[in-house]
Amino acid sequence: MAINLPGPARVGIGGPVGSGKTALTEALIPRLLSHDFQVAVVTNDLVTQEDARRLKESGLLSPEKIIGVEAGACPHTVIREDPTLNMEAADRLEATYPDLDIIFIESGGDNLASTFSLDLVDYWLFVIDVGAGDDIPRKRGPGIVQCDLLVINKVDLAPYVRADLEVIKRDTTEVRKQKSVVFTNCLTGFGVENVVSQLRHEVLMDL
Repeated sequence: MAINLPGPARVGIGGPVGSGKTALTEALIPRLLSHDFQVAVVTNDLVTQEDARRLKESGLLSPEKIIGVEAGACPHTVIREDPTLNMEAADRLEATYPDLDIIFIESGGDNLASTFSLDLVDYWLFVIDVGAGDDIPRKRGPGIVQCDLLVINKVDLAPYVRADLEVIKRDTTEVRKQKSVVFTNCLTGFGVENVVSQLRHEVLMDL
């Protein structure tokens, strides 16, 4: 069901370190821009603004539309327990750019227990990668079970880490029930348009 919002949608992107959160953000931005959606990003790092710097240097967005938040604590603290810093950053972007359609809030790398406060986001994605093994869905972490859209990234690595994609698909279907799942390789773009389609229909009211 699509979300009817008075302002830009705030979409969380969470997941373990190295799963491909920033790569997914980088892949989504040009595709959404090509559909005439206006995008901004808030990134989270522990004590740096490394992901914000990477996105700014990519040239995908005006640097002013990217804000880096230094969590100074466990990543889940500023997206769940006390999301004030992220809320302030998103509020600032919304006030500066009233034509925004979507603000991505990318969490710092966390574990499978990471979730987003619904005071912070309207919808959230959780990214895991095949390189971590084909048993990850069976661990049923809250991030995997509760997110609105599960993104299983780096499908190209399956043969090299002896991961069985069919096992992952089977176990994910069992764990997620009817909730959405997309398989991707963010570096090549495989599956990313399916993520865009989910966001357009479920978040951006683009039918």
